[in-house]
Amino acid sequence: MSLRETINQDVKNAMKAKDTKKRDALRLLTSAFKQIEVDERKELSDEDVIKIIQTQVKRRNDAASQYKEAGREDLMQIELDEIAYYEVYLPKQLSDEELQNKIKTIIEKTGASSMKEMGKVMGMASKELAGRADGKRISDAVKKALA
Repeated sequence: MSLRETINQDVKNAMKAKDTKKRDALRLLTSAFKQIEVDERKELSDEDVIKIIQTQVKRRNDAASQYKEAGREDLMQIELDEIAYYEVYLPKQLSDEELQNKIKTIIEKTGASSMKEMGKVMGMASKELAGRADGKRISDAVKKALA
């Protein structure tokens, strides 16, 4: 079963369980999938679905931080709840130690030795670690390893 089919099934299960928060959050996600399919006229693969979910999680995190700054704890909590529903479908994130080890291996493969070669390392790291670490964490780890 594809990731998209799993999410659609979870929407149905949430409807049966009368879990309106989960149902609504997952419906927002499925509408994002449909929007991409219509705009780009393509069938989404599991990798595409994961990228869309990551984008949605990032948007929710940004919104939650803005709500927190504005003192709107109620709206912040809604965003955090949606993030929790979405993260279930993402691959397990690498720990900081695992990320550092992967980055060291990538640096050895590319032969990079200074910050001038960060772009080469980032290109390879972004491809290899896609879905398992976000770009900011990868960038920070590369900077730390090359410094």
